Amino acid sequence: MSQTTTAATPPSQLTEAATFADQGRRTPPASTADRAIKRRRVLDILDAKGQESLLLTTHTALAWYLDGSRVHISLAGDPIAALLVDREGDHLVTFNNEAGRIAAEELPAGVSLHTAPWYGNLHEAAAAVGRSSGGGTDVGSGTPLAEASVATELRAARQQLLPGESARYAHLSAELAGIMTDVLSTARPDTTEFELVSALAARVVGGGAEPLVLLCNGSSRSDFRHPLATHAPLGRRAMAVVCARRDGLVANITRWVRFDAGTPEELDAESRIAAVEADIFDATVPGARLDRVFGEIKAAYARHGFGAEQWEQHHQGGPAGYAGRDPRVTAAATDTVVLNQPFTWNPSGPGVKIEDTVQLTASGMKVLTVDDRWPAATVNGLKRPVTLQL
Repeated sequence: MSQTTTAATPPSQLTEAATFADQGRRTPPASTADRAIKRRRVLDILDAKGQESLLLTTHTALAWYLDGSRVHISLAGDPIAALLVDREGDHLVTFNNEAGRIAAEELPAGVSLHTAPWYGNLHEAAAAVGRSSGGGTDVGSGTPLAEASVATELRAARQQLLPGESARYAHLSAELAGIMTDVLSTARPDTTEFELVSALAARVVGGGAEPLVLLCNGSSRSDFRHPLATHAPLGRRAMAVVCARRDGLVANITRWVRFDAGTPEELDAESRIAAVEADIFDATVPGARLDRVFGEIKAAYARHGFGAEQWEQHHQGGPAGYAGRDPRVTAAATDTVVLNQPFTWNPSGPGVKIEDTVQLTASGMKVLTVDDRWPAATVNGLKRPVTLQL
């Protein structure tokens, strides 16, 4: 373990990176007020468990608790940081080769930074921070509480987005919807799936976000519900899906484009899948349990002519925010819906799907991934996207 520092006083070896941050490369998005609330929520978990510290190790938990810090290098890899929350404070441990960037661009105020060798074990190093400080260990065990042991409690702690988070999420979601409009408006029948998702990826990255999911199917591959792109042309109609992450928050969106008027069967199915989604929105109310919402989802498919088993063909979505779905809803999900919680439901049927990132507010469901330029129809009082016809 090397020396400890704070966001306000980086060590000398981090000076160059700090200078880059001063030039406007990036500053941590964290809100001091929001972080104080999150710390209180974690301390409440420790109180309930009768423990003294908690070790956070997943992307979802770290990005939430640090209020938007980037703790990844590879999108497919483990976090390059671990964080110990104890009664004395918050202690972030990262590898020595990552510390400069973390200190300059990602470290919220009030979080102490520690380093471990690039070949070391982050979790062991973070646990050692607690032992060396004389605190931060479980009663009698000498080890921090593991994140997995309080996964349900942490998920509940991040359900309700705070003001700063809500603003950042709405901004990302609106940008993503605009990107979909811009890119899909330029599509042609001979545009390939790879060309379309490449253009989407370029715009997402250009906006400072990470494209976690990029899907596309042209008319020759419309049977696939998770269609990784190929060199196939779009043909007469196509679907595009993007899940983009910025400041830890993940926005999700699906849009359709076609180059003819559509068949009567397609138009009917599009209308019915929007009706399924409307029923899901109606069931997503404060106090509702997710397993009960899941029951309404299954009933909605049958109610709108898709058959009682259609829900088995693809996952249905669920709460969103710091994970693509947090959690993905099944009959085993018993979390309770709360105000200001974000969701991404994604009902689908043969050749149809509808998906937006929304937030449950005191005035009802608010669609976040919205662009007024995209064609829409009013469904149960809410404007919902329809297929863009070019």
